Amino acid sequence: MKKTKLPRAFYAQPTVEVARKLLGKYLVHRTAEGMRRGRIVETEAYVGPEDRASHASRGKTKRTAVMFGPPGVAYVYVIYGMHHCLNVVTEQEGYPAAVLIRAVEPVLSDEEQEQLRPGDLTIAKLANGPGKLCRYMGIDRRLNGADLCGSELYIEDWGERVRPEDIVATTRIGVEYAGEWKQKPWRFYLKGNPCVSKP
Repeated sequence: MKKTKLPRAFYAQPTVEVARKLLGKYLVHRTAEGMRRGRIVETEAYVGPEDRASHASRGKTKRTAVMFGPPGVAYVYVIYGMHHCLNVVTEQEGYPAAVLIRAVEPVLSDEEQEQLRPGDLTIAKLANGPGKLCRYMGIDRRLNGADLCGSELYIEDWGERVRPEDIVATTRIGVEYAGEWKQKPWRFYLKGNPCVSKP
């Protein structure tokens, strides 16, 4: 199986397009404890300063500066004071847009599967949400601004073809405050996948 790291040009595409194309790709994190991998099964697009659901709608701040940077870097932030969320910055530098990775399907070695104890989360529930995903993948604020074209945190294409009919598009989750922007069908997930946060 040929594994190809996504190039920066992939992230420079329109955000909604990137959000769809990320489905079926593999998130990889090289940690001191070993490799963590997960197949991306759910994403959400946040597009530009006018998108009231986006952090960028409040302008450029210390928190959101990464969103205004070049495409292909990680934007990692904390919600509720405890849960990390991973986004990939998209489009051209200076235009704040990003894709939130909402869920991955863990890729566990036989040894890792054997280490799952009774009472542990099932594989389907290990990373079925932004915070759980980051906990499983070992991602925190130290990776804010990390180059996704580097060697520590990156996304690979393993040659899987995702058909348009395999993708479900829905409104985004948890953005009731965003007025008409909450109705944008910018959340995407793989139909029937058990690792999606909310089908």
